[in-house]
Amino acid sequence: MAKRILLAGVLGGFALFLWGGLAHMVLGLGEVGIQSLPQQQPVMDALKASVPQSGFYYFPQVDAAMKVPPEKAGGPYGIAIYHSAGAGAPMTGQLVNELILNIVVAWFAAFLLSLASGLNGYVSRVGFVTLLGLTVALMTNVQYWNWYGFPLNYTVATIFIAAIGFLIVGLIAAAIVKSPAQRITAVPAKAA
Repeated sequence: MAKRILLAGVLGGFALFLWGGLAHMVLGLGEVGIQSLPQQQPVMDALKASVPQSGFYYFPQVDAAMKVPPEKAGGPYGIAIYHSAGAGAPMTGQLVNELILNIVVAWFAAFLLSLASGLNGYVSRVGFVTLLGLTVALMTNVQYWNWYGFPLNYTVATIFIAAIGFLIVGLIAAAIVKSPAQRITAVPAKAA
């Protein structure tokens, strides 16, 4: 059974990776809600002059009670993920990391599917994996929309990408990984 789970994880992970590439590069779903700054250069110059260290920044700074100081209330707010070293490096490392992540999450989904008793039908098993992915996508992306103000259209597109991705993983995993009940009935009886 471990070989089936591993195979489902690898095949599902590759399929998830290919779907992600299609969703981002062909369908453009990964760019929904993302805009470029209209006047980038002055902002980049100001960041370079005032933010020496790479990091994840939230502005304006809030106190422990999540309150904005009165002098900054009503002004702009946001988040920035800032890399002081600059951009332009090849994406090879990020693509390799994404593929590894996709294989790991598909493997987790296949493993959980192998433990799911009572899901003997193919459609219910595909639905289980799809629901798993949708749960994770909702948890993360709705929090980012709620707390950080990510655009709603970006949030919806990202959830859609994840849901379709896990549907694909589910189609593969459900065909390869058997439920506990299916494994028991598949074992031939020993002759007495």
